Amino acid sequence: MRTKTNWAVMILIALGTLLILFPLYMTLTIALKNPEEMTRSVFAIPTTFHWENFSNAVKMTNFFRAFRNSALVTISTVVLTLLTNSLVAYAIARNMHRKFFKGLYFYFISAMFIPFPIIMLPIVKLASALHMTNLVGLTILHTVYALAFNVFVYVGYIRSIPAALEEAATVDGATTWGTFWRIIFPLMAPINATVGILICLSTYNDFLLPLIIISDQSSYTLPLVQYIFQGQFNTDYNLAFASYLMAMLPMIIIYLFAQKWIINGVTQGAVK
Repeated sequence: MRTKTNWAVMILIALGTLLILFPLYMTLTIALKNPEEMTRSVFAIPTTFHWENFSNAVKMTNFFRAFRNSALVTISTVVLTLLTNSLVAYAIARNMHRKFFKGLYFYFISAMFIPFPIIMLPIVKLASALHMTNLVGLTILHTVYALAFNVFVYVGYIRSIPAALEEAATVDGATTWGTFWRIIFPLMAPINATVGILICLSTYNDFLLPLIIISDQSSYTLPLVQYIFQGQFNTDYNLAFASYLMAMLPMIIIYLFAQKWIINGVTQGAVK
C-alpha cells in the first residue's frame, strides 16, 4: 500500500535544514576568505582558501591555553555536578512526603525562573569577597548555578526507581550512603549521562559568567578570548570565524555522539 507524501511536512523539514546549515555555511566561507573577498561578496564561495586564517587565529588568541582552561573548568564542573547534585536530588526525592524537603524542592525549582542578570552583581561581590575570581571559583559557581535544573531532572528520575531496592539493601545491612553509591547511583547512568552532557555543553560555551568572574587574562576561557577580534572601530571577521569554528568543533563532536543519551535521559526523567 502506497502512502501519500505529506508535502507540508517535507517543506518544513527542508526549511528547518536550511536554517541550520546556512549559518554553518556562512561561518565556514567567511573563515576561509580574506578581507578583500569579504568586501566583494559575503555569500560567495571563496576563490582561494586562506587556511592561514586558522593559524593566525591560534596565535592571536593563544588558543591552546584558552582551550586548556575551558577543558579544565568543563571536566571539573561535570564531575563535581554529578557527584553533588545527584546526592541533593536523592535526599529530596526519597523525602518528598516531609514538608521540609518538599519545600526545598520547590525552592530549587523556583530558582530556574530567576534571570542571571538579576543575580549577576551579588555573585561578583560574593566571589570577590571569597577570593573566587579564578578557575576554581568558576567551577564551583557553575556547579551551584546548575543545581536548580539538575534537581528537577534528577528527582523525576529517582522517583521512578523502586524504593523496594533500597529496603532490601537496608535489610542486608547497607547504610544509606552505601545504598546510594552501590545501588542507586549505578541505576542513574542514563540520567547522569544526560546531565553530564548538558552541563558539558553549557559550561564550555558559557561567556557571561567567566566574563564577570575571571580577571586574569591567563585564565581566560575560549569564549572570552574571542573578544580579541572585536576592536573599537572594526572587527576581523575572517580570523574571528576561524576561531569560532575551532572552538565549536569539540562540542559538535561530543553532541553528535551523545545526543541519544540526552533524549533518552530526559524522557526517562519525566516518568515518575
